[in-house]
Amino acid sequence: MKKLIIATIICSMLVSCQQITQSINETFKPNDTVVEKEHELEQEQKFETSNSETTANEKIVLLEHPEILQKAEEELKKLPQYAGKEIFVYSTVYFYNYGSINVLLQHPKNPKYVDTYEYKDGKWSEPRPVQLSVHDDIKGRLVPLSKINFVNASKVAEIYNQKASEIEGAEPLTSVYISIWKNQLKWYPTSIHGSRERY
Repeated sequence: MKKLIIATIICSMLVSCQQITQSINETFKPNDTVVEKEHELEQEQKFETSNSETTANEKIVLLEHPEILQKAEEELKKLPQYAGKEIFVYSTVYFYNYGSINVLLQHPKNPKYVDTYEYKDGKWSEPRPVQLSVHDDIKGRLVPLSKINFVNASKVAEIYNQKASEIEGAEPLTSVYISIWKNQLKWYPTSIHGSRERY
């Protein structure tokens, strides 16, 4: 009887340890697939909202216009609240083909705060505060804006669409985004899904 009780306790402890280990791993090593799924859901919601606001004639194919991307980056650098200060991008930058860019920036005065900005119709919005958790690693998810070239979003889209045209059932790209982790940036998407293969 004692052996059965001890075996039950040990099994329970092993299951708990595995769950804790998995939770820690997911916190410090985020799964790219999860990041991509979250992005795809947000992208669909944004795209639906945008489509209800614009007609086919008004639609901007942002990722085909590197000059617009360059202008957006230059205008972001000129925001008056960052005059004389280095701008740090936090966590993500989204480039939507329908003509919008979303970026999170570290607050110009309080480094513990983050604001979101949207570029639309040729101008940047006013900052909107982002609610962060006390567990968020702000320092580890920052990259200077000077290390990001918005025009590269157009290059990523061009390379993606060229390859997607060779894969049966693959759709053209509707957005590109950057994810920042451990002060390193990575461009997404990193894979192409077709009806018969994944690249």
